[in-house]
Amino acid sequence: QLQLVESGGGLVQPGGSLRLSCAASGFTLDYYGIGWFRQAPGKEREGVSCIRSSGGSTIYADSVKGRFTISRDNAKNTVYLQMNSLKPEDTGIYYCAAARLSPFSPCLLGPTYDYWGQGTQVTVSS
Repeated sequence: QLQLVESGGGLVQPGGSLRLSCAASGFTLDYYGIGWFRQAPGKEREGVSCIRSSGGSTIYADSVKGRFTISRDNAKNTVYLQMNSLKPEDTGIYYCAAARLSPFSPCLLGPTYDYWGQGTQVTVSS
């Protein structure tokens, strides 16, 4: 059974940091691209960052560039999202997703992905 499990969310003050993890089971992440998405209350889901399998190239939404870093550890079958300088507008449920991406797959778009985790809550508030 293919499964993705996110962890690492929580409550943090503005300016703080969190590291989210996306652990895969039932399949090997080596050949999959991974995307991180978030959804705030009353807002549409948005793509935050993604990392391709081949070469590990990364893409970031403009809203998180310079603050978030996506990385993968294939040995641990896990992808991470390091989030620094967090802002209240980063609050939301964060989801990871997996797909066999082609070089031209739009990796910040949700419909690109086949497998999704259950999400982890991130709240940035003083």
